[in-house]
Amino acid sequence: MSQSFQLINPESLGRPRGYANGVLVPAGGRLLFIAGQIAWDERQRIVSADFVEQFDRALANVLAVVSAAGGTPAQVARLVIYVTDKRAYLARTREVGERWRARMGQHYPAMALVEVKSLLADDAQVEIEGIAVIQ
Repeated sequence: MSQSFQLINPESLGRPRGYANGVLVPAGGRLLFIAGQIAWDERQRIVSADFVEQFDRALANVLAVVSAAGGTPAQVARLVIYVTDKRAYLARTREVGERWRARMGQHYPAMALVEVKSLLADDAQVEIEGIAVIQ
C-alpha cells in the first residue's frame, strides 16, 4: 500500500495508540471527503445489533467509498468515529482492534472518537466519516 502523506507524532505528546496526532499531506493529491457511514447494507438496513459488527460494517462502508474513488486503506488521512455509548466501545476495544487490523492493517490515521446522544438511524450505534488523499 502506498501512503501519500506523512504521520506527525511529536515526542512531547507521547506515543499515540491507534491513531496519529497529525497527518501532513503533500500538494497534488485529490481529497476525498467521506460522508458518515453506518452499519447498513445495500438495502440500507442495519446489519446487526452487535456493537463490533456495526463498527466493522461502518468501516467497510467507508473503505468501499475509498475504493470506488481509486484509493486504498493506506490513503485514509482522517477519521471521526461517532458512538452512542463510549462504554460499549471501551469494553470491546480488543475486538474492535481486531476488525480494524483486518481492514486497515497497521495504518492509523488522525482520528477522533466522539460520543453522541444518537445517530440518524435509531438502531445505529456507530458512524464513521473521513478524509482520504487519493494520488
